[in-house]
Amino acid sequence: MSKLEKLINSLCSNGVEYKTLGELCEINKGKQLNKEYLLQDGKYPVINGGIKPSGFWNEFNFNKNLITISQGGASAGYVNYITTEFWAGAHCYVLVNPKNEINYRLLYHVIKKYEKELMSSQVGAGIPSVSSNKLASLKIPVPPIAVQREIVRILDNFTELTAELTAELTARKKQYEYYRDELLNVECRVENVEQKMLGDLLDYIQPTPYIVKNTNYSNDYLTPVLTAGQSFILGYTNEKFNVYNATTINPVIIFDDFTTSIQWVDFNFKVKSSAMKFLVPKKNVNLRYVFYAMSCIKYATVEHSRQWISKYSKIEIPYPPLEEQERIVAILDRFDKLCNDISQGLPAEIEARNKQYEYYRDKLLTFKEKSE
Repeated sequence: MSKLEKLINSLCSNGVEYKTLGELCEINKGKQLNKEYLLQDGKYPVINGGIKPSGFWNEFNFNKNLITISQGGASAGYVNYITTEFWAGAHCYVLVNPKNEINYRLLYHVIKKYEKELMSSQVGAGIPSVSSNKLASLKIPVPPIAVQREIVRILDNFTELTAELTAELTARKKQYEYYRDELLNVECRVENVEQKMLGDLLDYIQPTPYIVKNTNYSNDYLTPVLTAGQSFILGYTNEKFNVYNATTINPVIIFDDFTTSIQWVDFNFKVKSSAMKFLVPKKNVNLRYVFYAMSCIKYATVEHSRQWISKYSKIEIPYPPLEEQERIVAILDRFDKLCNDISQGLPAEIEARNKQYEYYRDKLLTFKEKSE
């Protein structure tokens, strides 16, 4: 019998007490920092409504080793643990001042368990958000401290290994991005390179007919619900009507009309929000080449407004002869597979470790509730 089993058998045989998150800590909200003030390379990350920092700043308003939860945006409900001092923006919740009865790292693992539920509870017709009341009402198991510490030790071992693998993958992706940018710098080595506006190469489709009506997602359903942000797949729906039919022959680029994030999609899907465009090629346009060229565009949005029609579609990209486009795409597709294919290499290992972590997290954090 393991140490944890012995502890649970001796200390939790009659169940454990559950308390709400609002009873166990304070839920603070960050402070607005306008996008025009964000730095590319400041001292502290700015944590807002996304999965990655929205930029950097030379001041911080929260100390390190704190739990954050995205409050607003396509990734609202995303749970993170920030290990450096940081600036929390207006679309970010921060959990502070935990009570002595709860191990703060255990609190992180429990709320991470709720992440999919939180992300599917987004409300709002404009910028989706998760309410502080929803967070405060989450029920948290509070086993004896000795049990909490042993659970944290086990789960932290999983997250540390995943962090190491992720760092290695990040290094590979930087290498990939370097070669991608070099290949797409075609003017330096290819003749007859034109400059063409994205709007001359791509048409757009409004997403409204394809918005999911019910956000009660389940992995048992078949159709993914997408966002153009990094979270990409928000969940799966069983809705069968108004599904966008993308295939490997007829793919589409989904474009976040506010952040300008892009994703390549070659499978059927629905979307959560109207804040995007579906970009499709005009006649005789290599969409995959355009996608890679768009991945190299350095573009910072300075105001919360729709970007495609007014600005982004007017950006020019180098457009070499078709033969050169196909050569570039073939090389980059091989690189992309090595770095991003979930069926092989580091992405597959990270995915396996994440599933292992989720399995043990859900198993270890399931307690019978102690009766009054």
